[in-house]
Amino acid sequence: MPLPINTLAPDFAADSTEGLIHFHQWIGDSWCVLFSHPKDFTPVCTTELGVMARMKTEFERRSVKIIGLSLDPVDAHKRWAEDIHTVAGKAPNYPLISDSDLRIAKLYDMLPADAGGTAEGRTAMDNATARTLFVIGPDKKIKLTISYPMTTGRDFNEILRVIDSLQLTDRQQLATPANWVQGDDVVIVPSVSDEEARKRYPDGWKAPVPYLRLVEHSA
Repeated sequence: MPLPINTLAPDFAADSTEGLIHFHQWIGDSWCVLFSHPKDFTPVCTTELGVMARMKTEFERRSVKIIGLSLDPVDAHKRWAEDIHTVAGKAPNYPLISDSDLRIAKLYDMLPADAGGTAEGRTAMDNATARTLFVIGPDKKIKLTISYPMTTGRDFNEILRVIDSLQLTDRQQLATPANWVQGDDVVIVPSVSDEEARKRYPDGWKAPVPYLRLVEHSA
């Protein structure tokens, strides 16, 4: 079973391209995107790591730290970075964790407990389920999980959109409707009573049905 939303993200210590990472300590008071890869030198993952390097400033603007994970040793990660730079024009400028003993993939329920204890001899297909992206809040709780097949590259603009929504809820108790983008109306969450909502939004709101209260919001 995948780790449920709003459960504590498992803590761990692991080697990475930027040295030893103590995960919860490394996150600190920031948000975090942890995204995993089944093996180094895989084609779709190569494009993803490069795109994330180019988009890092957009995540930083939202106080989000980026960290990758792949089921190979650090020395392979460093060689892979050269290919990523060739493809994307930018090498990873964030840590890439080594999970060559499969420990973290199991901890995060991306591989079964009986998968073995080493990545050596395993193919990308053997590790195909290690394709999950986690958004983790400053409280170290999982806010989002999305799992992708190896053949479908992630849409990181969608991840930014989700983070904007999560942070809006965290700050202002507002939710976002289907296909929401910045500038669209947002939803007053059910936990906010009408009485409290009138204090916050004296101009009122639109309610096509009583439980759907829409208000204007600008970034």
